[in-house]
Amino acid sequence: MVTSFRDFTFCFALPQIGSRTPMCSVSSVRDTTQQHRPVAKEDKNRSLAKRLAQGALSLAIVAGIFVGVMPRIADYGEVWATIRSLTWLESVSLAAVALWNLATYWFVLVAALPGFRLREAAVVNQASTAVSNTLPGGGAIGVGVTLAMLTSWGFRLTAITRSAVVTGIWNNFVKLGMPIVALGLLAIERDVSSAWLSASAIGLLALVGAIVVLAMTLRSDRLARSVGTSLGRIVSRLRSFIRKEPVGDWGERAAAFRRDTIGLLQHRWLQLTLATVLSHLSLYAVLLITLRHVGVSQEELSWIQVLAAFAFVRLISALPITPGGVGVVELGYAAALTIGLDEITKAQVVAAILVFRVITYALPVPLGAASYVIWRRNRSWRISEEDRDQLAGDAHSVT
Repeated sequence: MVTSFRDFTFCFALPQIGSRTPMCSVSSVRDTTQQHRPVAKEDKNRSLAKRLAQGALSLAIVAGIFVGVMPRIADYGEVWATIRSLTWLESVSLAAVALWNLATYWFVLVAALPGFRLREAAVVNQASTAVSNTLPGGGAIGVGVTLAMLTSWGFRLTAITRSAVVTGIWNNFVKLGMPIVALGLLAIERDVSSAWLSASAIGLLALVGAIVVLAMTLRSDRLARSVGTSLGRIVSRLRSFIRKEPVGDWGERAAAFRRDTIGLLQHRWLQLTLATVLSHLSLYAVLLITLRHVGVSQEELSWIQVLAAFAFVRLISALPITPGGVGVVELGYAAALTIGLDEITKAQVVAAILVFRVITYALPVPLGAASYVIWRRNRSWRISEEDRDQLAGDAHSVT
């Protein structure tokens, strides 16, 4: 068990799939000898320098986008005038939709982690999201925050790892599937270029391939080991191009993943799928409602066009270029949604994008700070692993 948040984040590493022990431990850090301390200090300084460099690069990218690129798309004066024209009723409704969007992901977490209560999912999700959205390399730190909270509440590391892997797979399924659906709808509404159709075909092949790989992994231990070994070889080959060490044989890891996951998916695959789709569509709804509130009509930008732009920008946002995709996401939406529009409508679209990003990116930050305080002060949720297993019930058992 982790003794403190500071110790946990300092020596954080995900356990190997199927293992109950982290790849490093707090004790291993504390027992470091005097001989190795200079090396540890050097590594720490190197890590700090790397984080500072990442922060400076992210800041430069954000500044370049908002100062150099976005003003070429729309005049900031007109954008601000559009934002100020929002009525209080429109502002309140946007805040309500944004809060609902935040809440929808709690259902995903509850589905993927048996024994997880909705109030606990709310606290851990908001705290980790706030960290991810504000710090360079915040994604990794956010994972550390998540693990610190969940282990303090009695969740086993194997259950936490399984939940992270399953939610990641299902989120990627939806991210790959949404562009295909959007382009299909767009093809019905209007002519679609061959480039868009080619992109849709590639996405469809990727989605089908991912589903087939998952199905083969879950079918039997033998197939799981075969799939894991093949994937390990592919990843090792790709790493060799950037002079990285091979990852080794993933066969046993894939078999362990199957054993740990198959029971959960048998019981909760439908709940997990519906919750994940709802979460993504709720975020899309925030964008669409914001566009309508600032005055962009269905004739100027149809809901299908907005869905297509949303789907492809969601894929771009998976790249950790800046914290929370700041600047990159805004530019992606602006480039996709302002094609062929007049200057006034472009300003309305950019205004909607900025409002959308503020309420979806900035809103979790104060909520996350409050969630962290709740976690630190509320001891009643901290129960033993055995009590947490009782709350989980038989959701992991294979039927």
